[in-house]
Amino acid sequence: MRPVGAGVPLRVEIADKTFHPAGGEPLTAVRDLSFEVRHGEFACLLGPSGCGKTTTLRILLGLDKHYTGSVQLPDGGRIAAVFQEPTLLPWRTVEENVRLAMPPEMRSKSLDALFETLGLSAMRKLYPSELSLGLARRAALARAFAIEPSILLLDEPFVSLDEQTAQRLRYLLLTVWSERPTTALMVTHNLNEALMLSDRIVVLSPRPAHVLGIFDVRLPREYRNPQVMNDLHLSFREKFPHTG
Repeated sequence: MRPVGAGVPLRVEIADKTFHPAGGEPLTAVRDLSFEVRHGEFACLLGPSGCGKTTTLRILLGLDKHYTGSVQLPDGGRIAAVFQEPTLLPWRTVEENVRLAMPPEMRSKSLDALFETLGLSAMRKLYPSELSLGLARRAALARAFAIEPSILLLDEPFVSLDEQTAQRLRYLLLTVWSERPTTALMVTHNLNEALMLSDRIVVLSPRPAHVLGIFDVRLPREYRNPQVMNDLHLSFREKFPHTG
């Protein structure tokens, strides 16, 4: 895995990722998976549970190096990740959790605007145990954006939340991403979420994951009202009738 120059897209070419459990049969999670995310684009990896989406994200993060293929990262800068669980340090305040993730040379910069956007200004001195799950997820988003990443990877960050809370956080994610644009790739199995957030959707097959096709969402997000979302949903189902 090698970082590259500014403006270069994220390119993924995973020929094979097979797990070899002790005493068990080999399990191929990914095979012939190829896609790219353009510089500054928000893309979603959409596929059924267990198809290999998270495995792909782990490879992009460098957490799993045992695969055949190559990954090209944009910009050569910092990678930020938001996981299904907030993974905040319980003995640190919200602000301390965010600043600890920042490079030393950035830790003195103001976080006022970021916390204001995410509705965390009054929670800076609170500890994770004093937060609701929704607020903890906001803190995880703040931690990711505070490092000014060249690529943002999200692994179903709103899973297990009630729909009202999840929708509120989707809007917050869009707001903070629009103010601090970066190449973003989000794993989801929620079609409505993907249609709301992304510029393009990379549709994956059941395991072993490979790309079934690309669905581009060309409309600006401010025009994606309920009627438009319904039309997008119908268009997606026409192109991918056997998914989901």
